Amino acid sequence: MTALELTFSGADVLLPEYGLARADLSIADGLVQSKQTGRCIDLSGYIVLPGIVDLHGDGFERHIAPRRGAMKQIAEGILSVEAELAANGITTAVLAQFHSWEGGVRGPEFADQVFRGISEVKDSVVTDLIPQLRFETHMLDDFAGLPERVAAWEVPYLVFNDHLPHDRLAEGRTPPRLTGQALKAGRSPENHFELLKTLHARRNEVPAALDELCMALAANGVRLGSHDDATAETRSQWRTRGVRISEFPETLAAAEAARQEGDFIVLGSPNVVRGGSHKGNVSALDLISMGLCDALASDYHYPSPRRAALMLANSGFMDLAGAWNLVSSGPARVLGKTDRGSLSTGKRADLVILDSKTFRVAATLSAGRLSYMSGDIAARFAA
Repeated sequence: MTALELTFSGADVLLPEYGLARADLSIADGLVQSKQTGRCIDLSGYIVLPGIVDLHGDGFERHIAPRRGAMKQIAEGILSVEAELAANGITTAVLAQFHSWEGGVRGPEFADQVFRGISEVKDSVVTDLIPQLRFETHMLDDFAGLPERVAAWEVPYLVFNDHLPHDRLAEGRTPPRLTGQALKAGRSPENHFELLKTLHARRNEVPAALDELCMALAANGVRLGSHDDATAETRSQWRTRGVRISEFPETLAAAEAARQEGDFIVLGSPNVVRGGSHKGNVSALDLISMGLCDALASDYHYPSPRRAALMLANSGFMDLAGAWNLVSSGPARVLGKTDRGSLSTGKRADLVILDSKTFRVAATLSAGRLSYMSGDIAARFAA
């Protein structure tokens, strides 16, 4: 697909050197150019910002599995996901797929289908789609061969989760929502409960197994993160294994521990939009105010990164450049993607165009190719 060769004029452009300023912006060969090139398009009344880099999102589940049993056309579902991503200004998207004892759409077999689906369509879509594996730490029987499977799936980013209800299991009590989980996994409630108890009983084997697994994954160049760090000690344990990304730390202590050692901190943009965590964890706004955030991710809601950044700016919490960095250059840095995240000359022409009155997404371009356009702006491009 051919990248556009255009010069945008009349818009307010978020430039790394000057902040938001009235300026021309030229793109060609998929990159931001230093000199005017191609046809000139008047974008008066619009704002041009770097494209959103979404570090972690599982909102695609409803596209690929709209209901139990309707999970046959994975590739078609991924194409539908891309349309939603582009409509929300996202130009690079990390698709976070579970590998979990929960089964169903979060089970190992479905993970294989999802990663194959992403691989099937990624070269035919405009948005840069990056697969992420969310691996449950207590699935010890699946550790063997996991680095090879991750390599075959072309997964560059793996995050560790532990969603076992350990407190309940330690007391021998039935976890909440057991029956619903069992049905989704295709198990009887009794068998599902026995599985959870078995995984919990082997918990003392997990730390040493994780040490070895992380070493193997890191040797293959896989970027590693931990999910829902609850304490400073937990973060320290992950760091010693080379796991340097803390996704959605649950407490101030965990976030401070990550910052102290130079680990990356990723927070959920829905937490910002809502004004707090739906689980009662530490507020993302509080962490941002203390400088304990490198990036905001969509988590489960793709409109939230744009909305969160604009809320931070419009409320005076921080300036637009700083707020937008949390959804563009910040996450690009966490991913090690030095070719994107700002509208600097030579960077990828990843950009989102907003209506300056409504702040809705009017158009999205990834590497200089249109992935989304809606409304009156289309006439500007067609003129």
